[in-house]
Amino acid sequence: MSLRRTAVCALLLTAAVLYAQTAAADDPILPASIIFATSTGYWEDDGTAIAVQRAPSTSQPTPSAVASAKPRHGYYKLFAVRQSDRTAKIYLQQIEQGDGGPSIASSVELQELNDLKPYVTDIRPENSSGMLKEPGLFVMVYLKTDPDSESETWTVVIDEFGEVSVGKASN
Repeated sequence: MSLRRTAVCALLLTAAVLYAQTAAADDPILPASIIFATSTGYWEDDGTAIAVQRAPSTSQPTPSAVASAKPRHGYYKLFAVRQSDRTAKIYLQQIEQGDGGPSIASSVELQELNDLKPYVTDIRPENSSGMLKEPGLFVMVYLKTDPDSESETWTVVIDEFGEVSVGKASN
């Protein structure tokens, strides 16, 4: 009887391990449509700041939100998502580094780049040594507006005040 129990337990454990490995292999960690991504830069606020956004907003924190706010900090993520026509859409996210791990604080589409209907060939941070200690972001996006043309370099910059600027790089 004891041998039978041991064999059944071993079989159940083996099946559970095999099932867990199969399920994990089927779940994509990163969708196939994400063609380039970089995490870099640094941001922090007192918990009452408005998330990174592209369009002007009149929303202001309420007095109760100010009273209950706690300081936040994190980094930025810039990534390109391939579309069905082979062009890409580029997004900027603020990632909050909280006690429970990273979470998305805000996500915006970079319309200046997306209006070009770009073929993104690379995205690179200014510094590949990890998270920066000073607030801000500087990323270079290499793209083509025609699949047969040469790549152009564009920059995405966020200053210490959280202002986002996108423009063609000048050498």
